[in-house]
Amino acid sequence: MTTPLAELSRAGVSIWLDDLSRSRITSGSLAALVADKQVVGVTTNPTIFAAALADSEAYAAQLTPLARDGVDLETAVEMLTCDDVAKAADILEPVYRASGGVDGRVSIEVPPDAARDTEATIAHATRLWEAINRPNVMIKIPATLEGLPAITAVVARGISVNVTLIFALDRYRKVVEAYISGLERAREAGIDLAGIHSVASIFVSRVDTEVDRRLTALGTDEALRLRGQAGVANCRLAHQIAGQLFSSERFEVLEAAGAHPQRPLWASTGTKNPDYPDTLYVSELVAPGTVNTMPEATLEAFADHGEVRGDTIGSGYGQANALFDRLAALGIDYAEVMEQLEAEGLQKFDASWAELLDTVRTQLEGARA
Repeated sequence: MTTPLAELSRAGVSIWLDDLSRSRITSGSLAALVADKQVVGVTTNPTIFAAALADSEAYAAQLTPLARDGVDLETAVEMLTCDDVAKAADILEPVYRASGGVDGRVSIEVPPDAARDTEATIAHATRLWEAINRPNVMIKIPATLEGLPAITAVVARGISVNVTLIFALDRYRKVVEAYISGLERAREAGIDLAGIHSVASIFVSRVDTEVDRRLTALGTDEALRLRGQAGVANCRLAHQIAGQLFSSERFEVLEAAGAHPQRPLWASTGTKNPDYPDTLYVSELVAPGTVNTMPEATLEAFADHGEVRGDTIGSGYGQANALFDRLAALGIDYAEVMEQLEAEGLQKFDASWAELLDTVRTQLEGARA
């Protein structure tokens, strides 16, 4: 039977779940989503793990020996989260094989305190890759200025990367450049390029939240009419950039050697404004060769009443450019918005990481007692 999620998958969009927990793994929930809801990948972040690890009962069997052995806090957190990712990767391994390595991916992020430290990011990414030891894992690296050379270095080692926290289009161009440079270095080192995959996670709803706030403050009729459009427009222009850079002569040389394009991934796709359709950031961002990572609520909403109207990205490049011209004419500073969103994103991950550490600290102390 044709379903909205099946139609979305047939349109070339890979459906990934933006959530993971031990209970989701052990209950069979993740396996069911893979079997019944077209889910072919999983993404995680500190916020997701903070929520997951608050369920102490689900992790009790692993926490007790960690406490008994006196494992330090950050090592305990890494072991707990890596175990979840490894188990999820095993569940998705058949998808990984069937898709030739394109999907069946599970992402885990380097600790947020490394986001402004290139060498620390490289070290964390390498350690996570080796600790989980699954070919279908992706290491998430934030697209900070310090993260860019880390992306190149990690890809050059043959590690698949999910570049996260991307807002601005000029930063996205640098992300693609970092990925391609990493592939070139990997090729020079004799690493098989066919084994390296990457996605670039471009955040959607947060862009609308901030731009809408500024448009509402202006309060003019024109400003109010432009609300709810910037997030999708930003992604459409990122998709245009991807098409340009991955059809360049420079990348064609790598592609002939087995390299894969870095796919755009639409992240933060849960609609935050209740006045907007709850499937907005899915139905308006459909194109072959893209990924949409959804919280479960968005996934279920699209399964229930989502609509696939063919490619809704490629025909919208001109409209997207026109929108940003109109926003600039109203005094909405694109660069300022994107810089603010990156700073806020890092702050949110820092807060979630601190919450995660506090939760595990309390659980370890309880286990020792």
